[in-house]
Amino acid sequence: MKYPQNTFLEGLRSGAAQIGFWVSLANNLTAEVVATSGFDWLLVDMEHAPGDVATVIGQLQAIAPHGSGVMVRAPWNDAVMVKRLLDSGAPNILFPMVQSVEEAKAAVAATKYPPAGIRGVAGSIRASQFGRVENYHAQANDNIGVIIQAETQAAVAQAVEMGSVEGVDGIFFGPADIGADMGLLGQTQSPQVWDVIREAAVKLKAAGIPVGTLSTNPAFAAELINDGFDFVACGLDSDVLAKGSDALLAQMRAATRKD
Repeated sequence: MKYPQNTFLEGLRSGAAQIGFWVSLANNLTAEVVATSGFDWLLVDMEHAPGDVATVIGQLQAIAPHGSGVMVRAPWNDAVMVKRLLDSGAPNILFPMVQSVEEAKAAVAATKYPPAGIRGVAGSIRASQFGRVENYHAQANDNIGVIIQAETQAAVAQAVEMGSVEGVDGIFFGPADIGADMGLLGQTQSPQVWDVIREAAVKLKAAGIPVGTLSTNPAFAAELINDGFDFVACGLDSDVLAKGSDALLAQMRAATRKD
């Protein structure tokens, strides 16, 4: 059996712009609904979502038949959790709140087998189709995507250095936390926040390092892609469900006769 294709990582390496979506409800059926839409990539969240490794596996299984690339955001830059996610078949890992070059190196090490890293070796795991993928261990180091999340002003200032760490495949900006660090809590669309992000993104692009982010404003998300961002998520499941149900109820309230 061949090593499974990692379309998200291939897209980053080829320079293709990729449209994504956030999967946060920790439910395989919800993940399947979203996957059927055909986004280029989906992010299965563990940092700000109630899921565990078992629910992530269910979500990966639900997404797999529909062609979207997939990335899992670990709850923290923790080698033990990352090992479990990789063994479970996560092809790409987003590491939250990375604050230094040293932390970026630790993230990479967690994804790679020795001698390149510290990932523990197991045989019959979901990632290798339970031992059926030929030479899985020899191929895994080069086929797992590592994305570093910059979420503070200090991290943004070091974005190029962190993105230049061997084995890092891209930098993802977290505008909500960057804004909070700037004293702009809850002001995710603030021009001040995006001025900081855009300045760093230009430097990263000049260094050949892919950049990504999340915006729940589709017009702004499209603008970012048109401006050169490589991978941008344009929404998340809980937000779409909340806004959609609110809009439907408001439409029905307005159309319902009051007499």
